[in-house]
Amino acid sequence: MTVSKQELRPDGILLYNQRSADGHDMWVKFVYREISEPEKLVFTSSFSDEEGNTARAPFNETWPLEILIAMTFTEQDGKTTLTLRGFPLSATEEELQTFEASQEMVQQGYGGTLDQLADYLAKA
Repeated sequence: MTVSKQELRPDGILLYNQRSADGHDMWVKFVYREISEPEKLVFTSSFSDEEGNTARAPFNETWPLEILIAMTFTEQDGKTTLTLRGFPLSATEEELQTFEASQEMVQQGYGGTLDQLADYLAKA
């Protein structure tokens, strides 16, 4: 993952790309909407080109253009629980159906990312 732009503030942008093992670049853009430290982070997520222009997902033409992501962090007994929720914005019926049908894939993707984070933090 390579970060091209990072502005952690309301209306700020995170723009990054992920390069697959076969050399394919996939650009992703977050636009931050709400930052309530340390409890909440809300942003839109979309695929993009390298300039940050919103683009269709490279893996599915009917994936919603924008997903609203809300991350909340709660602490109890010295441990933090992350709750992650995502909802398509201004999606067509076909895009909503694609999103709903892809929930297992989405959960596996986030699960793998969070597992990598846990491994990183355990070594830090």
